Amino acid sequence: MTSEIATSGARSEAPRIGGRCDPRFAGLRSALAGNFAEHGEVGAAVAVTLEGRPVVDLWAGWTDRARTRAWRRDTLVNVFSVGKPMAALCLLMLVERGEVDLDAPVATYWSEFAAAGKADVTVRMLLAHRAGLPAIRRLLPRLSMYDWGLMTSALAAQEPWWEPGSRHGYHVNTYGFLVGELVRRVSGEPIGVFLRRTISGPLGADFHFGVAAGQRRRVADFLLPEVPSEFPGPGTSLLVQRAYMNPPGVSGLGTVNETAWREAEMPSTNAHATARAVARIYCALAAGGSLDGIRLLKDETVELAAREASCGPDAVLNRPSRFGLGFQLTQPERPLGPNDRSFGHFGAGGSLGFADPDEALGFAYTPNQGEGPRWQNPRNRGLIAALYACL
Repeated sequence: MTSEIATSGARSEAPRIGGRCDPRFAGLRSALAGNFAEHGEVGAAVAVTLEGRPVVDLWAGWTDRARTRAWRRDTLVNVFSVGKPMAALCLLMLVERGEVDLDAPVATYWSEFAAAGKADVTVRMLLAHRAGLPAIRRLLPRLSMYDWGLMTSALAAQEPWWEPGSRHGYHVNTYGFLVGELVRRVSGEPIGVFLRRTISGPLGADFHFGVAAGQRRRVADFLLPEVPSEFPGPGTSLLVQRAYMNPPGVSGLGTVNETAWREAEMPSTNAHATARAVARIYCALAAGGSLDGIRLLKDETVELAAREASCGPDAVLNRPSRFGLGFQLTQPERPLGPNDRSFGHFGAGGSLGFADPDEALGFAYTPNQGEGPRWQNPRNRGLIAALYACL
């Protein structure tokens, strides 16, 4: 591994790239530089762990809109939905231990969940975005997402938006509360504690649900665009409005850089991490569930989680989506590289983590620029293309 600290070069105002990069992956480093020169990147990191070895660990840019604070090796950033599969991973660990049955009703472990016609909703449905609970219909006060008990009790009381199991729809902001409450009920620990004890701690991965007070100085501001108060816009269905905006602030608009947001445990939306951490976790999964003697899951459990469980028109996104048990799967409209077995998850702003078992790699991209296309972001697409061109 050779040190790479040089000017990105395409424009005089482009930042310097810090970190390390195997010469084989020089094209990926160039693609990162190109994101600043051509796509308005503000601050970002990219990492690749290949066959258990870190081969790319790069960062550049600024952690604030005014561009006064440089991105550093230990900078954390909100990676939004990149946290969803990490929450699912926690629950899958309990499944593998025999403490949770995928085909048992959720109410077996969370009795209140049986209300409003949900007695037969299974754990498998929940993990695959098939439970019919992508939103809370009853309007909640602003910032209610910081009250775990309120959010989970509201979800337990909520009638499904469709017959559970009959279709799937992306559980944008509810997924982490649903999965996290199951983890809490079974393990007796909040999901942030469980993640730290079983995954991020043993692997030495800088990944957090809830950033401790002493670590918040490392967090980059996330630069969401200004959005009109009627977001997601006139004509949007009640389901989508509630999914993204109930309670107000749940998607991060006006809240993402607040201390309360950073310290809360909201696995759907407020995971904070370095790219290095995300790539390391995914490399473990790409290698059959273990890395450096630390086993997260057995190979067969990883294969089960990465097997298609939902595919086709998405009831929330109104476009095709494809999921395993907690993981997004590669699809033509939004590929995770060229290999069919790749699995991972995108997040707001283009953040991304994925595993490619065929190449034995974990990849991660963690930016703080929230503007740009949400569905097909040119910044992460360019990085993925560059990665595979280097292999």
